Amino acid sequence: MNSGKYVFAQILQFINKYEFDKCVSRYNGDYRVRELNCWNQFVQLFFGQLTSLNSLRDICTCLKAHKNKLYHLGIKQNVNQSTLSRANEKRDWRIFADFGDYLISEVRPLYANTPIPNIDLENDVFALDSTTISLSLKLFSWAPGKYSRGAIKVHTMLDLRGSIPTFIYITDGKYNDSNFLDEIDPSPFAIYLMDRAYIDFVALYKMHKVGAYFVTRSKVTLDYMVAECNFNIDEQSGLRSDRTIKLKGPKSKRLYPETLRMVEYYDDEKDMIFVFLTNNFEVTALEIARLYRNRWQIEVFFKWIKQNLTIKTLWGHSENAVNIHIWVAICTYLIVAYVKFQL
Repeated sequence: MNSGKYVFAQILQFINKYEFDKCVSRYNGDYRVRELNCWNQFVQLFFGQLTSLNSLRDICTCLKAHKNKLYHLGIKQNVNQSTLSRANEKRDWRIFADFGDYLISEVRPLYANTPIPNIDLENDVFALDSTTISLSLKLFSWAPGKYSRGAIKVHTMLDLRGSIPTFIYITDGKYNDSNFLDEIDPSPFAIYLMDRAYIDFVALYKMHKVGAYFVTRSKVTLDYMVAECNFNIDEQSGLRSDRTIKLKGPKSKRLYPETLRMVEYYDDEKDMIFVFLTNNFEVTALEIARLYRNRWQIEVFFKWIKQNLTIKTLWGHSENAVNIHIWVAICTYLIVAYVKFQL
């Protein structure tokens, strides 16, 4: 016989319902609601994420099968699929996005002292990337992707100390990754790691002017001239060169008039030479290579949420429903991280 609270009810105790209600009030989410309020909607979707259910019908069927236990689970009532679907269609997705931002502000400081492998820096270090979820263009006509297919992109800025997402931006599949740089607000002295898809000299120069640092891969077609070369490097560490460069292209040198640092590093595991661009002249060249190696943590983050949460199969077809789905998944990840730290 079970002599204590159900595990799901115990997890709900870690969620601040008062802060969630503030987000609901901000957008009048419970205006003229009879059956399913925003909190009960969130709890049922949260249940679906933790149990990896593939549809709203699965969620409703599972809860209906245990309707005598719902009160002890912390769920007010079970509803049918159409009621939950209408709530996802009509409720403002910003309620769940704001609650996600609140969870980020609560969880991120808990992992602020988490070390980054092979890095001994006090700076905040962020990795930028996006993951694409393929969709049917007939069902998701608002989300065009490449090659006549539908898709959405979940653009993410990940704090590498604890692998906590600090900024999420959801777009259609044709949105250029480099445009994501226009949405973030760079922090002075923070280091941003990104691949070459994010090379946008206007945005990178904006980062440089506010005192932030970036590390990215250089494009093969980059036109530049070498201003200075550092010959004091240890090739046994994998380094091949450490140079100060200036852009030569008429457009690129106008958009980024300052000098840049180019570091070449040989990876013996992959038998490849990586060429990095950065505006950071304070750390060593080997630290630049090690910083970029840690960018892989964001790929691990995407892999984790796709394997452990329901994110590749969406629970609605409208843009509003998809935004709610993604944000509930992010909230689930943050709540799991919070519970992990507390226990």
